[in-house]
Amino acid sequence: MGIIHSKDKGDDRPFDRILYHYQVERELSDRLRKATGTERKALYATVYDELYRLIPDHPKFKEKEKSDLQRVRVSSQFNLVRRFLRSESTFLEVGAGDCALTTEVAKHVMKAFAFDVSQEITRGIILPANTSLVISKEGEIPFDRESIDITFSSDVMEHLHPEDAYEQLEAIYAALKPSGLYVCHTPNRLTGPWDISKYFDDVSTCLHLHEYTVRELDGLFKKVGFTRTCYYAEGRGKFIRFPIFIAKIIEYLLEAMPLSVRRLLTRTLLFKALLGANIVGVKKKTDCGTRLISTVFTIFLW
Repeated sequence: MGIIHSKDKGDDRPFDRILYHYQVERELSDRLRKATGTERKALYATVYDELYRLIPDHPKFKEKEKSDLQRVRVSSQFNLVRRFLRSESTFLEVGAGDCALTTEVAKHVMKAFAFDVSQEITRGIILPANTSLVISKEGEIPFDRESIDITFSSDVMEHLHPEDAYEQLEAIYAALKPSGLYVCHTPNRLTGPWDISKYFDDVSTCLHLHEYTVRELDGLFKKVGFTRTCYYAEGRGKFIRFPIFIAKIIEYLLEAMPLSVRRLLTRTLLFKALLGANIVGVKKKTDCGTRLISTVFTIFLW
């Protein structure tokens, strides 16, 4: 397969820097892919701190330095989560990075938490008084059960090994209050790859350890326990609730097509909007009646 020139996908770094970035991520991702579950827990923070040290021109730093790029990204993310925020809410962002979104959300909620595994990307950040930065080297969600109203993540799940992604999803579900929400954005596998390997490979081979489809995400959310899921299509920073079954049908049709045809279609604005993979999971609310029946049933069994 030929190498895709950087200008085709918006990275304005010289090609030798893109190639070096790719080589670094391939080596780091191989470490994670080959590690055991126990080893990976300690590796995530090490890998990402090393990545940001070795790649000082990483696009994340570029966005951090250019306020206009950061502003566009935060505006888009806030447009998705703002409809769920309440003044009494406790908000958690998983994979907060530069904490720009958490800082904006903090203006509209009672308490906000910014969670990440890397100290490098969060270095020097000043947060509002009602906001706490939580760094977990092991990547585990260190929050009490049923203590969070809304959890948000963007471009996080694909960076985890599938086994770890499922464990994190379970932990997020446990930390949510009844009727709590998990708003999750992750790039769709069928429009990817979306990591640095997009310039060289047909599937993600770098630090996107697994990219998902809408139906894969929906299945994982239901398996963990979310009783209801919603899907939002995105266009020009705006989000519209969209029937999830239609997104799944589109995915089935795309997967049946030759890769070359799929690539042509998924590069259009329409398919990018429809397959943005913005899933909202709703945790079941246990009402008093259900609790009473459950208690009586438990006593009866006992």
